[in-house]
Amino acid sequence: MDSWVSALCERLGVPVDDVDVGGILDLARDAAHTVERPAAPVTAFIAGYAAATKGGGAAAVNAALDIAAELARDWNDGPDVTTPTLQ
Repeated sequence: MDSWVSALCERLGVPVDDVDVGGILDLARDAAHTVERPAAPVTAFIAGYAAATKGGGAAAVNAALDIAAELARDWNDGPDVTTPTLQ
């Protein structure tokens, strides 16, 4: 997995140090188990896209992962309007 992540980051011009593989996998797991399985890759993509729109970097990625994971974990009851947004 490390070789794949490194190669993909290099090819896409993404700093490998900004990629939290564990956080992404945790988010994908939460989305797959509480929303539905196909939500895993879509959720990971949207979290990454959100981080990019906020300037990218590790802090933006971590904030997006945290917000998305919280929403996914709480999804059994549907959306929670009190979940923080990435601003």
